[in-house]
Amino acid sequence: MSEYSRKLLIVEDDPGLLKQLKWCFESYDVFTAEDRKSAIAELRRHEPMVVLQDLGLPPNPEGVEEGLATLSEILKLAPHTKVIVVTGNGDQENALTSVAQGAYDFYEKPVDTDTLKLLVDRAFNIAELESENRKLTSQVNESPLDGIVAASEGMLAVCRMIEKIAPTDVTALLLGESGTGKELLARALHRLSPRSEQNFVAINCAAIPENLLESELFGHEKGSFTGAHKQTLGKIELAANGTLFLDEIGDMPLALQAKMLRFLQERVIERVGGREEISVDVRVVCATNQNPADLIKENLFREDLYYRVSEITINIPPYREREEGRLILARTLLMKYCKQQGRALNGFSEDAIRAIEAYSWPGNVRELENKIKGAVIMADGKFVTAGDLGIEAGEDDGMSLNLREVRQQAESRAIRVALTKSYGNISKAAELLGITRPTLYDLLNKYGMSAEGYSKRAAES
Repeated sequence: MSEYSRKLLIVEDDPGLLKQLKWCFESYDVFTAEDRKSAIAELRRHEPMVVLQDLGLPPNPEGVEEGLATLSEILKLAPHTKVIVVTGNGDQENALTSVAQGAYDFYEKPVDTDTLKLLVDRAFNIAELESENRKLTSQVNESPLDGIVAASEGMLAVCRMIEKIAPTDVTALLLGESGTGKELLARALHRLSPRSEQNFVAINCAAIPENLLESELFGHEKGSFTGAHKQTLGKIELAANGTLFLDEIGDMPLALQAKMLRFLQERVIERVGGREEISVDVRVVCATNQNPADLIKENLFREDLYYRVSEITINIPPYREREEGRLILARTLLMKYCKQQGRALNGFSEDAIRAIEAYSWPGNVRELENKIKGAVIMADGKFVTAGDLGIEAGEDDGMSLNLREVRQQAESRAIRVALTKSYGNISKAAELLGITRPTLYDLLNKYGMSAEGYSKRAAES
């Protein structure tokens, strides 16, 4: 960002000092305010990156209450803004109170313009770096699949498969635990396909009673059963020329599986109570949280139907196995719900980060989403804590006893986590790992990792 585009708000009630400061920062885009009301108005209007604020403001310039209240309101409205408070000589107690409240830094009067300019310039540099990191969060290495955050190798592989098969009419089977985002991926398949302008129709085979599921899928004719007062189209016909998503197909009754097999083979249906064969052109995507092989062994799922619905099988990794992307997804959801709830939170506390990384997440992404949504509502401070999330760090189990394997796994995982936490910054990652930059580069080569690739996977603040 060039110097002339830097917006600086100066909040000062002394006309003489204000004039001096405007002259000092003439190379910046300067806006001024004399009290809290005008400061907030200028903040809303111009959205400055840095605010230089006197703590002694009207109506009581000799006190600090109004200055601290102004600081609090600025940070609430614009939490990423760097606020430098200007205090009286020797007033370190109030200066430290300001920093504890969220101020970037403080400066004691009398004003030395050269020193103050260095301080403001450094605040701009840091604000710009943080802004770039936030841009990377929303732009770099985002999955081209709308709404899907793919930062781990497993999810990136899933997204590549989705992109490859979306333009075709191949029948896909999505396998994954409950809460891993199977319907989200099914919708992505539809959006990326030539059928995107047509209907996407979803039906949960486990949520509809067995005696109603057939008519829900295939429709029924008037008078075909008690209560059938009119002809009704089924989900398959409603999805004509579009995509039909059969969620939890492993729970489909065996009797209905035979009829579904015929439809998939012939692409024709008969409504319940009807005799007319109706051709339907539709893309079929299925999903289940069960193991199809086990269902087949237990005679709960037809093997021939399995081969029909699994022309391509996509295995979705559970959230606990998305090590590199776990924190990135959590931060993305935090930003989403902060915006939705109108909260200005700065991120996760250290204990929350540790808890997110250690917790087993049996409910996967759905559980994560619910906990973060609740935490955004309940959080009292500027950061979401482990207590707000309602989770604690757990213990690992089932570890390998091969020391070389354990060491390599731990080492590569630590590098991925450090790169994620440092937003891809090599120097910061090396510092977190307690090693030098050359050593980190050697380890990246050893494990076939790309530093550049991880920098493009930068997480949000």
